Amino acid sequence: MMSLSDVLSAVLPVFCLVMTGVGLRRARWLTEEADATLLKLVVNVMTPCLIVDKVLGNQALHRPENLIVPPLVGFGGIALGIGTCWLARRRVGLRTEPEQRTFALAAGLQNYSYVPFPLVLVLFAGHPDTLGVLFVHNLGVDIAMWTLGLVSLGHATGPGEWRRLVNPPLVAILASLLLNAVGADRWVPRPLTITISMLGACTFPLGIMLAGAMVADLVRQLHPARAAGAVAWSAIFRLGIVPALLLGIARVLPCSVELKRVLVVQAAMPAGVFPIVLARLYGGDPATAVRIVAGTTLLSLVTIPLWIRWGLAWFSLAP
Repeated sequence: MMSLSDVLSAVLPVFCLVMTGVGLRRARWLTEEADATLLKLVVNVMTPCLIVDKVLGNQALHRPENLIVPPLVGFGGIALGIGTCWLARRRVGLRTEPEQRTFALAAGLQNYSYVPFPLVLVLFAGHPDTLGVLFVHNLGVDIAMWTLGLVSLGHATGPGEWRRLVNPPLVAILASLLLNAVGADRWVPRPLTITISMLGACTFPLGIMLAGAMVADLVRQLHPARAAGAVAWSAIFRLGIVPALLLGIARVLPCSVELKRVLVVQAAMPAGVFPIVLARLYGGDPATAVRIVAGTTLLSLVTIPLWIRWGLAWFSLAP
């Protein structure tokens, strides 16, 4: 069984990168004006390269159960998280409807991308196919975010919102799955695959440092007197109740070993950052989202290692 120190050794480098981003922001070496350009680079270039690098030639993705079940589980996990928090939204001390709806979305949607990616790579270095399954799982999460997420904010989804699902990472996932199915890894020129791999390797350091810089901005808005209730309840749900429910359901589902590894990591995650943007755009309460994201992210320094160690032991998964 993986020891707590083993899990910490995988988790701490991620948070060291986050703190590097915080320090760079405080030193004004990574400015807010640079965020938009660097985010476009990470999302539109580096992340698609990372996806192609990890999906092309991935033997686990030749099995149908790793193509069909992960997106369904990804969608269902978000439905479970948002639904559970939605039922409790009027009982957590938030007064207005926008605050309550934002609580349901922010506490129900985990950070499903940039923090899980390096954790999966480090924790399961001996099982590189697991990262490809994570990308396929996140297809379902993206769909849930742009449908159930907007519904939870009281925004009716329509054709215009579905177009937001079409983005470079999604195109990269679908294209690389198709290429993987026809065995394209055998004939793609090696210089091209090396270039793609090198660009993909830049995704985590830059993406996580950017996330750290944004966390530095969020913490300034984490006023203890106003944030205590939202942070406490969101921590109870996001870092306690929802992970327990997700892992309990995953225990009885017909999941592959690779998907179980992904779910253990996903269940341990704090609230995702993107609900702040959605709350801003669709009539939620951005301040509530900021408090939930900042609070659960800081508390997850303690809870992530505990959940991952317990989940791996419960599923009898080897690192």
